[in-house]
Amino acid sequence: MKRSVIIPAGGVGKRMGGDLPKQFLLLAGEPILFRTIRSFHTFDPAAQIIVSLPDDWLSYWQDLCRQYRFTITHEVVAGGKERFHSVQNALQLAKGDLIAVHDGVRPFPSLQTSQKCFEIAGTYGSAIPVVELKDSIREITGNRSTAMARKRYRLVQTPQVFRSEIIRSAYAQEFHESITDDASLVEALGIHITLVQGNDENIKITSPTDLILAESIVKSCQLLAVVAHGARDEIA
Repeated sequence: MKRSVIIPAGGVGKRMGGDLPKQFLLLAGEPILFRTIRSFHTFDPAAQIIVSLPDDWLSYWQDLCRQYRFTITHEVVAGGKERFHSVQNALQLAKGDLIAVHDGVRPFPSLQTSQKCFEIAGTYGSAIPVVELKDSIREITGNRSTAMARKRYRLVQTPQVFRSEIIRSAYAQEFHESITDDASLVEALGIHITLVQGNDENIKITSPTDLILAESIVKSCQLLAVVAHGARDEIA
C-alpha cells in the first residue's frame, strides 16, 4: 500500500514564547521539523511526505532547507486558519492508500510505532498510538475535584493513520471547535478507532520545558547508538 504522511506545522507556538514558530526552533543543532520529516523518511523512503506551513513562512522554510542542505523530498502546502484546514489542504495532494497525520513538533515517533500504526490501519482502517498515564488524575467539576482511575485513560499521540477513504470522509465534515484530533473526526462518522501502543519519548514540543526534555532524548539516543556500535565492534 502506498503511504502518505501529512505533517501539519502551521502553529505559531505562543506557549513557547519568542517570535519564531516552534517548528523552526533548533533541536540539537537543527530545526525540529527536519527531525520530524526525517523520522518518516527513515521509516519509509518511498512515503509521500506533505508539510503544511503558515503562508507567511513558506519562503523562510525554503531558506532553511538551503542553509542546512536539507534534501529529503517533501511537498509543501500553505496551512489554513486551523489545523483542520491545514490537513484539508494537504489531503488534496495526498496519493496514499494509507494516510497518516503527524504533529510537526513531535520529532520522536519510533520506527516500531510508525510500523504498527500503518500495519493496523491497513487491516482495520484506523490506528492511533497511545501511552499509559503515569500520574494520578482528577476530574474538575466547578469547585470540586474527583479522583479518577488512570488505568481507564490513555494519552493520545501521532501518527494517526487511516485508510484514504476514511480520512477523506472525515475531513469532508464541517469544522467545529470541539475537534480535538483526526481520530475524533473519524469517530464522528461512527467508525471504530483502533489503539496501538506508542512510545513514551514521542513527545509534542510545545513549551521551553519540552524543548529541554527533547534535547535530553536526542543525547540519550546518541549515547545508545554509540554503545550499540561499540558492541557490534566487539562481536566483529
